[in-house]
Amino acid sequence: MVSDAEPKAPSPEGAASKGGAASASPGATGPIARVEEKKKFRWSSFTYTTRVTLAFAFIAAMTALVAIGVVSFVWEQHFQTYTTDNMRTMATTTAERIASIYERTGDLWDAETTKPAQQAAEMTSGVGVKVIDAQGDVPFDSSVAVRNNATSSQPSFEPSDPSQVAMAPIVVDNVAVGSVRIWVYGSDTLMRQPDQEFRNNSYQALLLATIVAIVLASCIGFLFARNLVAPINRVTKTARAIKEGDLSARTDLRGEDEIAQLGETFDAMAESVEKDRELERRLTTDVAHELRTPLMAIQATVEAMVDGVYEADEERLVTVNSEVQRLSRLVDALLKLSRLENRSQPMKEEVVDVGELIEGIVSTHEMFVADSGLTIDYHAQKDVRVVGDPDMIRQATANLISNAVRYTPEGGHIDVRVRKGDIMASISVQDTGIGLTREEAKMVFSRFWRADAGRNRESGGLGVGLAVVKEIVDRHGGWVQVEGEKGKGACFTIHIPLYDEERSKKQAKAAQAQANRNRQKKTRGGK
Repeated sequence: MVSDAEPKAPSPEGAASKGGAASASPGATGPIARVEEKKKFRWSSFTYTTRVTLAFAFIAAMTALVAIGVVSFVWEQHFQTYTTDNMRTMATTTAERIASIYERTGDLWDAETTKPAQQAAEMTSGVGVKVIDAQGDVPFDSSVAVRNNATSSQPSFEPSDPSQVAMAPIVVDNVAVGSVRIWVYGSDTLMRQPDQEFRNNSYQALLLATIVAIVLASCIGFLFARNLVAPINRVTKTARAIKEGDLSARTDLRGEDEIAQLGETFDAMAESVEKDRELERRLTTDVAHELRTPLMAIQATVEAMVDGVYEADEERLVTVNSEVQRLSRLVDALLKLSRLENRSQPMKEEVVDVGELIEGIVSTHEMFVADSGLTIDYHAQKDVRVVGDPDMIRQATANLISNAVRYTPEGGHIDVRVRKGDIMASISVQDTGIGLTREEAKMVFSRFWRADAGRNRESGGLGVGLAVVKEIVDRHGGWVQVEGEKGKGACFTIHIPLYDEERSKKQAKAAQAQANRNRQKKTRGGK
């Protein structure tokens, strides 16, 4: 019987399963994989200041390495040649001095004759000097002290490689009586110990200069990055403040550089957002006020009729109907503006005779203008045609005329004109109303904005009519021009591109050709 306490041997399946669990697959994901991913080096994980500092340090290091490489090449190629030439010059000078003495003594083995060689060996440390006569014997060898045929048994230390020895012939009366050989102990390049020390010290100085350059570049990069990032941090801080609800926050950056221009643009955007928020608040107030008045009138009238205070006669029902229509106009204006802004309303593209179109609009508004105690004139040039949506153009012009009527006192005058320019058609509506200032001219096309002078008038609109005009003209590829002076009236001019028949034909042909190509592709695809 096997005891329960006795350990059981693991089954192969269990071992395999454990082994499989222990060895994580390369594609496995989990807490460990995420931790390892976080530990990976990412350049983007560093701050901008750190990245600029490291970039400056890297540039300094690369510049120093290039400089060291160039200097090393120059030294190895030119400095080495320079030291070799010095040894050869030394050998030539020594040979000439020996030759001049030899002319007097006539013996190369004379100690006085080889004295220049001895002086050269003594004056230049680390240098070996050897004199050889015409028969190949050695009158003088500084490495073994050969003198007057008394040759030491020690071998010469002259290198066996001829490239490591500087040689010069001893010439007397155009006859070579011997030669001088000079070499440098422990060097295969004829470079003396002071020269080698100078080279090594130069390398050390370059290395030290590299370290100093990297440190200085890092400091300069850090200061440069801090100076560069400071305005960006101000923009970030301002954006965060605006996000948290402080719409008055500004960067106050000024200057000619790109970041200063970014700050100025950001401030302009923030100011626009603040104005839009103010307009939205005004919209809420206006909509509440405009909707509350008719709703209260409808509610009061209906409750009075329900309570029996008023009879449900025609007069009461007309009152309720007029207030309902007023509500309908307000809602319809808001819906039109929303559809234009969202481009959800399709735009027709027809060739429109602007003069005939606007003439009909003026005719339908003559009674409305007369009831307001105003007069209206219309002037139009002939053959002014554009490509656009006639209903939208009609709506934009009607809004301008209604706006002129709303802000022109009784007895005023409205002038509507249609003109033809070189490339644009213009529709202008000029009045003799309350006018507007330059600041008001900038705001006049903002949504839900109304001139203060017309705010409390019963006939004052909701403030979306001119915004609708701008959206319509924008969709036609034109613009709206505003001119006016406070107390002397205003003039609104719509500019729309003229119809170009030849250009339209070319565009139509191109569109037809593209349609034919698409049709052929579909046919080939079906086959």
